[in-house]
Amino acid sequence: MSGLLVLEDGTLFRGRSVGAPGIAYGEAVFTTAMSGYQEIVTDPSYAEQIVCFTAPMVGNYGVAEGRAESGRVHARAVLMRQAGGDEWTRWLAARGVVALEEIDTRSIVLHLRDRGAMRAAAVAGHASAGEVLSQVRAEAPMQGRALVAGVSTEKVYRLGRAGLHVAVIDFGVKESILRRLVAAGAQTTVFPHDVDADTVLTARPDGILLSNGPGDPAALVERVAVVRELIGRVPLLGICLGHQLLGLAAGLATFKLPFGHRGANHPVLEIGTNRVLVTSQNHGFAVQGDGPQVTHVSLYDGTVEGLSLPREGARSLQFHPEAGPGPHDAWPLLEGWVEELRVAEAA
Repeated sequence: MSGLLVLEDGTLFRGRSVGAPGIAYGEAVFTTAMSGYQEIVTDPSYAEQIVCFTAPMVGNYGVAEGRAESGRVHARAVLMRQAGGDEWTRWLAARGVVALEEIDTRSIVLHLRDRGAMRAAAVAGHASAGEVLSQVRAEAPMQGRALVAGVSTEKVYRLGRAGLHVAVIDFGVKESILRRLVAAGAQTTVFPHDVDADTVLTARPDGILLSNGPGDPAALVERVAVVRELIGRVPLLGICLGHQLLGLAAGLATFKLPFGHRGANHPVLEIGTNRVLVTSQNHGFAVQGDGPQVTHVSLYDGTVEGLSLPREGARSLQFHPEAGPGPHDAWPLLEGWVEELRVAEAA
């Protein structure tokens, strides 16, 4: 079946459909990760996005239930130079995901790098390019969109055994974050995105983790207000979107990156140690700030990758310390935070 990518600036790329038939609308972005394709498409932070892989072959080691970062695929469509196996493409088709191969991913990535991430449609089957383009331009841009309600849990649930207690506010949390918290010895209570501060505090957590998630952080005004209420009352750790929400709650601003940071090979400078971490990242917005509160910066573009508010007991990381998928350089940051909570509880 024929395939087509339609970008909002009118550019067309042709390929072949290897997934579900139909038309998927979303923001066209690219990831430089060489592996972890199943983790990527099931990451809730990719909600409403069409993901272009820079790796030349995707799907060559199959799929497995334990690799999923959530209970469903969140990416709207997948673009590949070559699909590496029938198991992968059957898996995508069974979940209703539009997937195109034999498409010029190199040109797509260069186009998005030069002109920025943009609205798009991935078409599997026959459709009028003009009509699809009109619909693409009618879609809402990512800037200004609040998407966490569509990916967050609806009910409170608990993981792990009794002991140190961490509350997670789920803005689109990845399973690997929860697995690493439990593996570090934390009993974990996961709350919906719209939980209020009093409800979280009533659970008497030793620490609160603000999770990753999709969309524009500046659109989450009520969530920022809740984070502001929590600052200084319980130790906080923000990851990705949680980092951006902490920044907004602390009075900083956020802005949309031209084409985002997505991949498993992003170098980050840890300012305090002058050490470079190779990290896993997936975000299209960043915190604007400088000064002593900034703990990590991107070595690609100098954007803020970490914050610390020591007097308030709050810190955050723009990258993903759980490394699902990705290198393990930042693993100690998550486990170290849990150990600090354990020491404080015992004191």
